Amino acid sequence: MDFALTPEQDAIRESISGICSRFGDDYWLKKDKDGGYPAELHQALARDGWLGICIPEEYGGAGLGITEAAIMMETIAASGAGMSGASAVHMNIFGLNPVVVFGNDEQKQRMLPPLVQGRHRACFAVTEPNTGLNTTQLKLKAELRNDHYLMHGAKVWISTAQVAEKMLILARTTPLEEVKKPTEGLSLFYTDFDRKFIEVREIEKMGRKAVDSNQVFIDGLRVPMEDRIGEEGRGFEYILHGMNPERILIGAEAVGLGRVALRKATQYANERVVFNRPIGKNQAIQHPLAESWMELEAAWLMVMSAAWQYDSGKVSGAAANAAKYLAAEAGFKACQTAVMTHGGYGYAKEYHVERYLRESLIPRIAPISPQLILCFIAERVLGLPKSY
Repeated sequence: MDFALTPEQDAIRESISGICSRFGDDYWLKKDKDGGYPAELHQALARDGWLGICIPEEYGGAGLGITEAAIMMETIAASGAGMSGASAVHMNIFGLNPVVVFGNDEQKQRMLPPLVQGRHRACFAVTEPNTGLNTTQLKLKAELRNDHYLMHGAKVWISTAQVAEKMLILARTTPLEEVKKPTEGLSLFYTDFDRKFIEVREIEKMGRKAVDSNQVFIDGLRVPMEDRIGEEGRGFEYILHGMNPERILIGAEAVGLGRVALRKATQYANERVVFNRPIGKNQAIQHPLAESWMELEAAWLMVMSAAWQYDSGKVSGAAANAAKYLAAEAGFKACQTAVMTHGGYGYAKEYHVERYLRESLIPRIAPISPQLILCFIAERVLGLPKSY
């Protein structure tokens, strides 16, 4: 069993690091203060073809796996970009996997190249205000009218809706009371984000100001029949093909965020002198940092294992959820430890670690809570009765 990255994977990390080095701490500090989508990073990655890392080569992508994408996303976060940088391209990396798997050739030719080239930015619209993770209870409707659908309803926590040209959206096409199972009657669409029929309200939030989160209100959006992915009513089944990759990539990003926080804290512990000695000499400083290193390394192994399972076509749900859980917890602890290592300066924005701590809550919360992951593992892996 070889745990080493291949030369090609090492080259990916080196190339992504080179791009990210153009966007230093000052860039992200300003984005955190003023907001504004990091279009410069998005376009830099697009120019070198990285936005299509998982897209098949015949549609302009690199045709690589989630393993390579995880290496890419960890590297972006670890560069100091954190979740602000990773979230700017996150949806582009995994989000159109349902199109790759279930779209027809015309759809793939039309939908994928613009995303790879950076001409289109897409948002992922599933969550609704009153349903949360209970996806089968979605209320947004898409009603069939001859050659198109009319869409009405609301979505919430939709990232990049302020700048998106496209959206992947799940809608109910058959009323819940008319289907045999609640997972039926949901359809998936990839269509224009037409702002004449869509109102977007940004949500002011704790961190990651550079990447907007929004409530979205849709009233009479006309969606062409050819923008429906796959068969009507099977959308829930289709989006499952994007959920495990998303968990793996979120885990990779959490590890990267934890690693940059640990790097900042270690540097500070070596340089900060109190009582005529660097604080890094004190075991009360050393031990939490050492623990964080071990926890991040263990989480990264779980991320890589989950990515390998997914790319190998194996059942990867348990591994993907475990990777997301372990990485999010390790990343959060590393960021918290970095703030405490800095003491009072850890609370100052100029040292950056307070931003990392705020952003570390994102992979803990999204796209699924740690508690629901524990429920999933208890039920699906350990065979315990369903608890919700």
